[in-house]
Amino acid sequence: MERKMADISKLQIGLRGSASALVVEQRLAPAVGSGSAPVFASPMLIALMEAAAVDCIEAQLPEGHQSLGVHLDVTHSSPTPLGFNVTATATLKSIDGRKLTFDVIANDGIEQIGSGSHTRVVVDTARFMARLTAKSLQQT
Repeated sequence: MERKMADISKLQIGLRGSASALVVEQRLAPAVGSGSAPVFASPMLIALMEAAAVDCIEAQLPEGHQSLGVHLDVTHSSPTPLGFNVTATATLKSIDGRKLTFDVIANDGIEQIGSGSHTRVVVDTARFMARLTAKSLQQT
């Protein structure tokens, strides 16, 4: 059975998305197990960058499709203390079939605190969920 490629023609290079988060106790490194310094945790930075990429494209995807994060290459270059608001921005850099690559940056209102690239793939949601269910049934 041949699979039909999803129509992702609404996606255009240069699309931008963003996501913001307040640095609260639950987002600090000690709370998520990524160190003992009381600063915005790298895993939280990565999650924010992924959220910005989702914001960039999710509304443009065909019905019944979603994107999944498959690769991140991120530098967390500056610490951010409690109480700051961090905003991540994702810009769609390339489209290669179902593979979408984004430039991502994050800023805490004082300076850029992180940057890198993020790759997502467009999947058929029903097909993905069927694979996930099949894998769950294999668990012993």
